Amino acid sequence: MELRREVFWLIAAVIAVDAIFAGGYFLGRVGSASDPLKLAFTAVWTLVTLGVVIRGLSRVRRARLGSSVTSRS
Repeated sequence: MELRREVFWLIAAVIAVDAIFAGGYFLGRVGSASDPLKLAFTAVWTLVTLGVVIRGLSRVRRARLGSSVTSRS
C-alpha cells in the first residue's frame, strides 16, 4: 500500500509543478519575453521537475524495496 501512495504522490507532485509553471508562463507572459528569458524559464522548469522526479522515484524505490523485504520474510 505504501508503494501505491508514493507513486500517487510522485504523479501529483509532477502535475502540481507543471500546473504552477504553466500558470507562471501565461500569467508572466513569458511567451512574449526575450529568448534568453524563455530559455531560463524552461531550464528552471526542467530542473525543478527533474528534482521532483528524482526525489519521488527514490521514495518509490525505497517503498518497493521495503515491501519486497517484508514479503520475503
